[in-house]
Amino acid sequence: MAAGTAVLALFTWSLLALAFRRRTATGTRGVSLWIGWLGLAMPAVVLTVLLGYALILGERHLARPAPDVVTVEATGHQWYWSFRQPGAAGVIETRDILHIPAGRAIDVRIASADVIHSFWVPRLGGKMDAIPGQVNVLRIEAERPGIYEGQCAEFCGLNHATNRFRVVAHDTASWSAFQRGGGQ
Repeated sequence: MAAGTAVLALFTWSLLALAFRRRTATGTRGVSLWIGWLGLAMPAVVLTVLLGYALILGERHLARPAPDVVTVEATGHQWYWSFRQPGAAGVIETRDILHIPAGRAIDVRIASADVIHSFWVPRLGGKMDAIPGQVNVLRIEAERPGIYEGQCAEFCGLNHATNRFRVVAHDTASWSAFQRGGGQ
């Protein structure tokens, strides 16, 4: 992703450099300089900075191999979400409540049991579609313990507005207790 962006940025800057090297007619140099700097160069710099920032943030949501990643399965239904994750005594299944440890990366494997849904937790960033017959992976991370609201962000039928869920981010002690208690 970053390599493709670098190639496009290099190409764009090369075109800008060629445009500024062209000779202009006498008397229009001042006008073309203003147009060049204010109309081309300044927006190009601003857009380059914004693109770089977006790429850095976007990389955080890509599910890449990393140590200490928790994997959770999220399945969208009409009109609820079910979650499955490993626990100390086996698989923990919950409905409309996703439990995660705070401060650790979580790979959410998103699927759908019926129609297209979209898994979205605004405060944790990222949104990913849940498509029947396909599994998509989204990486999220809650920096601190708390309760985060999530919802389906794809119209999935008449009761779409009720298709909400909560993400409970636990501190280390309560996460261990949750894992040992099997989700109770």
